[in-house]
Amino acid sequence: MEVIVVYERKDLKKPRIGIYSMGLKTYWAQFPGLKERLIEYGEFIAGRVEAFGAEVYYYGLVDCEQEGKKAGEYFNEIHADLILAHSATYVTSASILPIHQICSAPSVVLNLQPTARINYQKTTTGEWLAHCGACPVPELSNAFNRAGIKFRVVNGLLGLNHTPEISMTDEITAERPEARRAWKKIEEWILAAKVKCNLQGARFGFLGNTYSGMLDMYSDFTMFQAQTGAHLQILEMCDLDRHLQSVTGQEITEKRKEIKEFFIISEDAAADPLAQKPADAQLEWSAKVAVAQEKLVKEFDLDALTYYYHGAPGNYYEDIQGGFIVGHSLLTAKGIPCAGEGDLKTCLAMKICDILGLGGSFCEIVTVDYDDNTILLGHDGPFHLEIAKGKPILRGMGLYHGKQGTGVSVEAKVRTGAITNLGCTQTIDGRLKFIISEAESTDGEIMTIGNTQTPVRFKKDPDFYMDEWFAESPTHHFAMSIGHQGSLYEKVADLLEVQSVTLG
Repeated sequence: MEVIVVYERKDLKKPRIGIYSMGLKTYWAQFPGLKERLIEYGEFIAGRVEAFGAEVYYYGLVDCEQEGKKAGEYFNEIHADLILAHSATYVTSASILPIHQICSAPSVVLNLQPTARINYQKTTTGEWLAHCGACPVPELSNAFNRAGIKFRVVNGLLGLNHTPEISMTDEITAERPEARRAWKKIEEWILAAKVKCNLQGARFGFLGNTYSGMLDMYSDFTMFQAQTGAHLQILEMCDLDRHLQSVTGQEITEKRKEIKEFFIISEDAAADPLAQKPADAQLEWSAKVAVAQEKLVKEFDLDALTYYYHGAPGNYYEDIQGGFIVGHSLLTAKGIPCAGEGDLKTCLAMKICDILGLGGSFCEIVTVDYDDNTILLGHDGPFHLEIAKGKPILRGMGLYHGKQGTGVSVEAKVRTGAITNLGCTQTIDGRLKFIISEAESTDGEIMTIGNTQTPVRFKKDPDFYMDEWFAESPTHHFAMSIGHQGSLYEKVADLLEVQSVTLG
């Protein structure tokens, strides 16, 4: 039985989408009704986009150079995150170029034909002009290219569920694959804009330091902000300890109720003697630390957190970090993704997945099952509870491998079905790079060692997949999300101006 955990989450900003329709001013007097018809199409597009959870600002028709200038200024005034340019009929590129020279928001040209097939026997020139949205796109692409303006195009059918009275043909195309495909792409562009606007000004906490010697984990904080627009808040363990000292017994009791509701407390003896039933004192400590973690997040208004602490053996702060995993898993489920070992880049990947409502669980390679043709992926750190298969299990850990301290850890796997891994690495020139892989989560066996693990079957067998993956110079962590989201993550990379590669 699948258990879907619903938490109160931090609010996300809606992307501001500017939309305009294009046409040629000369046509309006020549072909009565054409102008109003094209505006109706534009308003239909605006309504569909608004249903995707965006703030929509429909300018109307741009049909001359003067209107182009006004539209560009309008989109600047509303601080558009993305502009959808509805290619409604022929227009001169001189009318459109000023919009995108004045407003630098990313743009997508929508070539959405209202009908699948014109009525050849009855079509007039005015009727044809309502269906020739593709006509100006080559001219526009030429002008954009020569002006150094990046653009994207979505081709397909408009997807109306009715035919306007003025039409001479059947315009009901909502169920056609060409319309469904086009609107899926448009929705992905809206979601990509949602990611970009929510990263802009987001606050990433960095608690402690990076695990020493993990060269792939090291990040340039200035370049991170430059490329994402997110702020980096440097935190110390004493910041957390300050909140820990203020935690009350009532707060611990409430947190333990929350933990009991969303986790299974292990009763059985696991195969690994290091991973057994958690002691009551361990659960009490994890609950207390979890309360302090939430207070830290609220104090600094954090949207994400990466962390690692390594001190002298027996250090008090070591005891604090021993209680991290439960609280950080709860925060991750509430929209504050937490990445271990100071991995800022994977924390970014997790945040992107989470903004999109797709999870984003902290993973690395665990082992390969050549008999099952799967790779086991997971980690000993936080897990995204919202994409779990069943209730995660809490186990008491005698030690955290490769680290100091003891505590409570989460054993779980991502729900069965389509998944997409989003890796974030850094290139030789200091730029971020996304590595995207679609695959299937299976319901195969996992180890009872207190770590998250998900058996994953890729499109290619494990060795061929790893050949491709390792060749892209990844970090050893990545975020696992639900669904096949390759084309969506490619659009996110496009709007963030981050290089990306999708593995077959």
